[in-house]
Amino acid sequence: SSTGARTSWTRIAGRIGAVPHTMAAMVAGLPLGVYSVWIINKSGGLIFQRNYADIDTNDTNETLRLASIWHSLHAISIQLSPVPGCTGIELLETDKFDLHCIQTLTGTKFFVTASPKTIGLEHLLHTIYDLYSDFVMKNPFYEMEMPVRCELFEHNLQSACEMMNAKA
Repeated sequence: SSTGARTSWTRIAGRIGAVPHTMAAMVAGLPLGVYSVWIINKSGGLIFQRNYADIDTNDTNETLRLASIWHSLHAISIQLSPVPGCTGIELLETDKFDLHCIQTLTGTKFFVTASPKTIGLEHLLHTIYDLYSDFVMKNPFYEMEMPVRCELFEHNLQSACEMMNAKA
């Protein structure tokens, strides 16, 4: 396993400086575009996670732990925000990746990690939510709050991420 880029934001090290995002990603040895997609249920449980870039991956326990940490940070940010009506952290930027997040009215969180300054991630998140609504929530065999195992959802999500990565 290389010591290069990790999807784990707890392992981000070093600063690249103020260089354009494409240069920063190339200097860091990172691909451009979407790295991963995560879905967390309202209780903080990880119900879906897929990587869409050729980067080192985390083991299952670390992936579950990171999802739980993000859920907790998101909840704490709502409580500590001085801004009335704050809905939590929507964007986390680092030198090596950006994390974009949306939370639905039901409390389900969708987040995407991608190369820094990737354009169109908000639209991608809403597309992911639409795909989730169409292929997961309308699936009569899916049980709420349980891990997502839906082939049509995964196929369409992969297509959406590949299209996004082709633009990067």
